[in-house]
Amino acid sequence: MPHVLSKLLSRKIILGTSIGVGLIFMAIGVIFWGGFNTAMQATNTMEFCIGCHEMKDNVYVEYKETIHYQNRSGVRAVCSDCHVPRDWTYKMIRKIQASKEVWGKITGVIDTREKFQEHRIEMAAREWARMKSTDSRECRNCHDFNTMMPENQKPRARKQHINAMTAGNTCIDCHKGIAHESVHDQLSDEEMEELSKPNPDNAIELPQHWKDFLVKEEADKQRAKEEKKAAIEAAKIAKAKAAEEAAKQAAIDAEKAKADAATAKAAGVKAKPVAKAQPVAMTKAAAKPAASSVDWDLVADRTVTVFFPGQTSIEWVMRGKDHGGARPVKAGDRCVDCHDQETADMGEKIVTGKKEGVEPTPIPGKRGSIAVSVKAAHDTDNLYLRFQWTNSEHTPAPFVDGGKMDPKNQMKLALMLADDNSDKFASQAGCWGTCHADLDGMPFAPEGQQVSKYLMDSRTKVEMKGRRGKALGGWDKRKEDGDIKAEFDAGRFMDILRYKGGEELAETGYILADREMNHDDMVKFNARKEGDQWIVEVKRKLNTGKPGDIVLSKDNVYNLGFAIHDDYTNARFHHVSLGYKLGFDNDDVEINSAAQ
Repeated sequence: MPHVLSKLLSRKIILGTSIGVGLIFMAIGVIFWGGFNTAMQATNTMEFCIGCHEMKDNVYVEYKETIHYQNRSGVRAVCSDCHVPRDWTYKMIRKIQASKEVWGKITGVIDTREKFQEHRIEMAAREWARMKSTDSRECRNCHDFNTMMPENQKPRARKQHINAMTAGNTCIDCHKGIAHESVHDQLSDEEMEELSKPNPDNAIELPQHWKDFLVKEEADKQRAKEEKKAAIEAAKIAKAKAAEEAAKQAAIDAEKAKADAATAKAAGVKAKPVAKAQPVAMTKAAAKPAASSVDWDLVADRTVTVFFPGQTSIEWVMRGKDHGGARPVKAGDRCVDCHDQETADMGEKIVTGKKEGVEPTPIPGKRGSIAVSVKAAHDTDNLYLRFQWTNSEHTPAPFVDGGKMDPKNQMKLALMLADDNSDKFASQAGCWGTCHADLDGMPFAPEGQQVSKYLMDSRTKVEMKGRRGKALGGWDKRKEDGDIKAEFDAGRFMDILRYKGGEELAETGYILADREMNHDDMVKFNARKEGDQWIVEVKRKLNTGKPGDIVLSKDNVYNLGFAIHDDYTNARFHHVSLGYKLGFDNDDVEINSAAQ
């Protein structure tokens, strides 16, 4: 047997090499490979990655505060999960690229916090570009459209994931700064657009479970509409039945009264007079005539959550470095498509100062949002609106003597109506198109110059990107009066209605080159506080016949936005709505005005 084994090992196979020598080299190869692979794996560990103070004292500290480090499911993504490919070939390429970082360590390129911050955008942009070139390969090791559950995502995430699949966007297009300090605001808009633009080659068909969800979502919306309509019809029937029963009872009571009177007369007894109802004491607000005769119990409501916006102007909305949703807005999406169910969270982040760079002077304790019940109705000649919300406790503004910015008015309500022709952003953002970065109280307000709300169509140019340090806005780029008149005559303005609660003052006007307000009786307001509830009813003619008031046609759909100044606030310290669609007997809009 030993002789046979020796003979076998001595047999020549390739290039004169014996089997025995081949086995020896194979064993050496296995040992080498195992050692090499072990070394490679060691360089993928968290301990190795944060072995130098440059990583441990900078990005590691930031990473520990994110969901990739600690979360409800206990799954942690370490450095290599995001920055090192799993495939052997790509892993080796990445390791060779990373060898340059050793040279950086030796030469001390980023060995201080100041140096690290100086080079951070350069390092981040390089990594973003690498991820984009691979269709966010490492992200997709854990996150994949085919296994996402759309029903568990917020509407904004769901909407953008659908856009990404159909257009060809990849994870890093939207998710920069999710594990480390966000620095993409240092990019120019052109650089941001280049890094975020879709690649049609990455587009995929919606997975079947996404399609099924969208069908179910639409069916649920339709069912909710039908249930609302059924509830209103049931209320109408119940009211009619109650009225009929009351009429019958009144007739019975009248007949009985006549019979009693006749009996008393025959008996020679004088009938007792019916006691008169005693007047009920009423407050000044409650005693005011109602703005409408609408039976609001028979009108479905729509809850709109208005939120504290800070200094988020239309320029802020449209800059990708400020607002992650800038790209979808530029593509035509409406703000409400993504944010309708997120406004409370948005307001809380802004009012508390957690949204960096948006609110420089927070008011301690101020609520970030207000849930408002909105109802709309109409008759032949008028539009009626009803707003109801809960009053808040006073939270003094620390930067105002006495804490009240507008001591005369605890509450003010303003609403804007517009058609899609009125402003470039009317159909997408509602009244946000009137809010610019250079208005009074905004970050680019010119010193010594008062600037009111205006529309872009009234300016020759509005700086949206702030290239080369330019101030945002266009307060000083006003068109000639003749050109502004032409815009006005073409209907490119926003109709505004406003009520000041303490002064009981109703105003109407429009916004184009400025905010033009006047006092007249073209709009009726009825405002009152019942318990802790504010209720404001508005009556406005469909066609006032007045320049500056848009003519409301029951065949069209309009843009509606509104703002509430609660707790004696003024100027930009209000709560605002997104832009919603208002229609007449139209179940497809967010706020449907029902016929009365």
